[in-house]
Amino acid sequence: MNSNPELQMNTAKVGAVLLAAGSASRMGNRPKCLLERDGVPLIRRLILALHEAGVGEVVVVLGHYADRIALAVQDLPVHLVRNLQPEDGQISSLHLGLRALSGSTDAVLVALADQALIDTADLQDLLEAYRLRPQGAQVVQPSVEGLPGNPVVFSDVVRQQILAGGTQFGCRQWQVAHPEQSHAWVCANPHYRADVDTQQDVEALAQLTGVELVWPADLSS
Repeated sequence: MNSNPELQMNTAKVGAVLLAAGSASRMGNRPKCLLERDGVPLIRRLILALHEAGVGEVVVVLGHYADRIALAVQDLPVHLVRNLQPEDGQISSLHLGLRALSGSTDAVLVALADQALIDTADLQDLLEAYRLRPQGAQVVQPSVEGLPGNPVVFSDVVRQQILAGGTQFGCRQWQVAHPEQSHAWVCANPHYRADVDTQQDVEALAQLTGVELVWPADLSS
């Protein structure tokens, strides 16, 4: 695990937004972020990794299953925000999270709360890529084998422009509108592309990586 003090200092004003409001309909209507790896829910692992990577502020946006997810993270240093209309889509949750960040944030990392393989080193590498981004770039997104990954990091300028862009304007729409300021960080790390939307994805992940995800007892049936 990388604990470069220079990197820690460089990320001191980075805030994070974790999106955890979805219905997970393809996972049998169970919150994917509560799948456990080595006995720890994915959302909890990611929050701890963000703090270890030097992120100073973490906002978690809840919607469906808000009460159950909150139980898994309530003892951690996070700001919980509820999307009362999560059916409005992920952009609505993104806007809520961006608004909840403090004004002192210089950059924002947006992650999906159910990313099964992302660890501290992955986050540090991404934040270092953002620090070393090409001149003029405002958004850095991992690109693995030509495909976009997550998390994404962008400047506070982008945060403000997304919030001013309307209810259907998110990071992806910003990148389409500003391709010259969007940097695809090419890397070979498959962690940024790992996704578990269905039970079949969980089984495939175990077969490919040896990482087994299991449901907590109250969600196992």
